Amino acid sequence: MAVLTADRPKTAARAPKRPRRFSPVLLAFVLVPLVVEGFWVFWPALQGFYLALTNWDGVSAPTFVGAGNFAEMFSDDIFKTAALDTVIWLVLFGGLSAVGGLALATLLQKERRGVGFYRAALFTPVVFSLVATSLIWQVSYQPDGVVNKVLGAVGLGSWQHAWLADPKTALYAVLVPALWRQLGYVMVLYLAGLKGIDPALYEAAKLDGATAWQQFRNVTWPQLRSVNSVVLSVIIIDSLRSFDVIWSMTKGGPYHSSEVLSTYMYATAFQSLRLGYASALAVVIFVLAFGVIVTYLVRAFREDS
Repeated sequence: MAVLTADRPKTAARAPKRPRRFSPVLLAFVLVPLVVEGFWVFWPALQGFYLALTNWDGVSAPTFVGAGNFAEMFSDDIFKTAALDTVIWLVLFGGLSAVGGLALATLLQKERRGVGFYRAALFTPVVFSLVATSLIWQVSYQPDGVVNKVLGAVGLGSWQHAWLADPKTALYAVLVPALWRQLGYVMVLYLAGLKGIDPALYEAAKLDGATAWQQFRNVTWPQLRSVNSVVLSVIIIDSLRSFDVIWSMTKGGPYHSSEVLSTYMYATAFQSLRLGYASALAVVIFVLAFGVIVTYLVRAFREDS
């Protein structure tokens, strides 16, 4: 039996690859921001990590002390107070702004007459300077200020006192203007997320007889998962860098009762001139923020997958 065989066509010699060329404009758009970011952000950050391992007064040469600054924190009573106040601030500021922002967005998501006015009124404090906001509230908290006058008018005269001068109420009094400003910002983030939910999901839930709470739990909340990640990141970052409102109103006092890590870091660096110890405090703030955000994002990505 004859077998017909055909010669395989010879493969054409492959042309040598030409080196890939990038447009100079494209390279400029990539490299210039990278150089600027590296010079103004990453290089100072690396310098901060190095200074955290030194003892430096800002004038003389830094002295390497290893982990001595971090070990000193365990015996620093002011650091312990500032760390506890930071946790309280993070829980109250973060929790109340997230819950309040979501509640306001849920109430104001439907288009009806006058809803634009309320949205604008709630967002207006966001555009104010935090220092200006703090000064307004500082005047309101004075013994003869608006807060005490309102309390007296509604029959709560026994509650009248100097809110910012009392160590028991100073931290919570400072928290109010920070929340007043943050609620509108979180509300806008949640409003954007609620607008992106498909109305057909709610119609299907109503056909199945779902109550309002079941619609929120099974439709609204899962659809807001990506927004929650953004809100959590914003809240944690804003909580840990809440410096200006506290410094403008109490400077961490009285008796460190409203001291948080950011104000303690500033006072240590620029009043006590202990820049090495202040850099160690900055590293602690960075680790707290980075750790919480990464933990939540990893958990959210695992749930999505």
